Amino acid sequence: MRQARDVLARTQEADGSWKGDYSGPLFLAPVYVAGLYVMGRSPDARLRDGLVAYMRARQGADGGWGLDVESPGLVFTTVLNYVAQRLLGVGADDPGLLRARTWFLPRGGPLGSASWGKFVLALLGLYEYEGLAPVPPELWLLPRALPFHPSRLWCHCRMVYLPMGWLYGRRARARETPLLAELRRELYPQPYADVDWKAARGRVAATDAYTPHGLLLRAVHRVLGLYERFHSKRLRARALEESLALIRGEDAATHSICIGPINKVFNTVVWHVARPDGPEVRAHLERLPDYLQPTGEGITFNGYNSSQLWDTAFAVQALVASGATAGARDTLERAGRFLAAQQVLEDSPDAARHHRHPSRGGWPFSTREHGWPISDCTAEALKACLLLEPLGLNRVPHERLEQAVAFILSLQNRDGGWATYERQRGPRWLERFNPSDVFAGIMVDPSYVECTSACVQALAAWRKAHPEAPVGRAIARGADFLRRQQRPDGSWEGAWGVCFSYGTWFGVTGLVAAGAKAGDPALRGAVAFLKAHQREDGSWSETIQGCRERRWVEGRTGHAVTTSWAVLSLVAAGDGEHDATKRGVAWLRATQGPHGQWPPEPLAGVFSRTCAIHYDAYLRIFPLWALSLAEATGESVTARGGSASPGSPPCPG
Repeated sequence: MRQARDVLARTQEADGSWKGDYSGPLFLAPVYVAGLYVMGRSPDARLRDGLVAYMRARQGADGGWGLDVESPGLVFTTVLNYVAQRLLGVGADDPGLLRARTWFLPRGGPLGSASWGKFVLALLGLYEYEGLAPVPPELWLLPRALPFHPSRLWCHCRMVYLPMGWLYGRRARARETPLLAELRRELYPQPYADVDWKAARGRVAATDAYTPHGLLLRAVHRVLGLYERFHSKRLRARALEESLALIRGEDAATHSICIGPINKVFNTVVWHVARPDGPEVRAHLERLPDYLQPTGEGITFNGYNSSQLWDTAFAVQALVASGATAGARDTLERAGRFLAAQQVLEDSPDAARHHRHPSRGGWPFSTREHGWPISDCTAEALKACLLLEPLGLNRVPHERLEQAVAFILSLQNRDGGWATYERQRGPRWLERFNPSDVFAGIMVDPSYVECTSACVQALAAWRKAHPEAPVGRAIARGADFLRRQQRPDGSWEGAWGVCFSYGTWFGVTGLVAAGAKAGDPALRGAVAFLKAHQREDGSWSETIQGCRERRWVEGRTGHAVTTSWAVLSLVAAGDGEHDATKRGVAWLRATQGPHGQWPPEPLAGVFSRTCAIHYDAYLRIFPLWALSLAEATGESVTARGGSASPGSPPCPG
């Protein structure tokens, strides 16, 4: 534990945060390269070499690239990585690119790609707009009251399709170059002029069809295709103007960082087309490097501008749980200042006009500049501040803590749970119209186990510090939601981590924070589930494939992060002295490296059910946290001279 604390303290940034690698997806860097090429720009030599090196390092043995670094090959990502390397100067005779062509040509090349890949290729002039499922910008002119108005979509989804619609409406296309002409000959199994683009609209290779198009979506595409043939030019102009105004609003609220890397690149291209070399383009280009991530294999693109706030809030909780607050005081003080600096203190400009939920009082996933506060990020930051309060290290004034509580309460859904950035706006049936092919759960922002648990824990911690706080009903409704989400086998499914070990940790700690005792049937079910999946060596192991298949999928070896989540769950459920917990702790101790770190392991994060993502700090945070709470449980039992009290499990933090 001492070594683990030292590692965590040593890796703290100068600003008090923990800023780790948040890479993993393999389609982000190629989209970045394509966007630069559309704008007639290219990375400098150092960046170019780093991007190429990373792409080469992550090519699969069969020649393909996966959706992420642990996935099997997809046409979508393989074609984009091929194109990106060619745009960066790699020759068509490169052995890696020859293997890639051997892989994707039998699968139809771009014709078999998921929809986002086709759209990026259309921007480059490597695919025709007639072969795309229509994305008319006029959808933004529909009455807001309609359940399918774009403002009702999950914010990540609508912020991607907003610039997509503008670019589609303008038929934006890169300037023709000899290289693009060469690529059109290389990418297709038949001559480019012979492609049936209308037939290509609905064609998706089996590798890319995670969410197949149903009858309703195909019918909508036919209707939109008919509209596209006969649309009004005047209405199109109005729609483009409205879309551009909304894009400007997103840029202003996020300081041109944007909510994520895809709409960041697309927004940049929008402004290049709308106002070449204008101030908007310059503002975007200044923030593009925020997403770049150096690694030991080269340079790639992160899935967000960072995970700093999220990681820092967890790091504070782990350090406080370790009980060595005196030795870590300087570290915690810097972290407290970082937390205080990242709280959002105002609503986004003209929030209602831009379909934004009020932001004041919330915390984002990354930094305050990012401008999109999130329910569970706010909850974890609030929990961290409340832990720092008795140490004299909390730097967030009481009034602002109250604003954080109000922000959390404002986001509770009608079902008692919490979504991510906003209340759920759209009906669940909108998911039937998911056009992405490779992602799931992108259309609607529903209540999640993790977000709900974090908010329940934060409100419970607030009520403990302020018994008069009127948060009891919100806590009870959140606990009811958690109980309804528990699966018959005792687990909870995670949406943002791999997968049932992560979801079960949140399910257990949320119920305990709401007042569940160790004998509660829900907790007993969770404990039984975890014990049933413990490996012979005492560890737990779970892979990203479990998220895709929605069942526990065992890894080849034990994972420190998964084991930590299981130990944290058992301790919170009152089983800190059980043999399963002790064996998990023993495994964590045995696998810790000589310098206090745990060896690298498979990715523990996920989004949209299919794409793994790297949380670099998790290996430094969660084993320390688990060991700390397990040790604290053992010490309390020894001090009492008996077994752990089932009614008083340690506080989950």
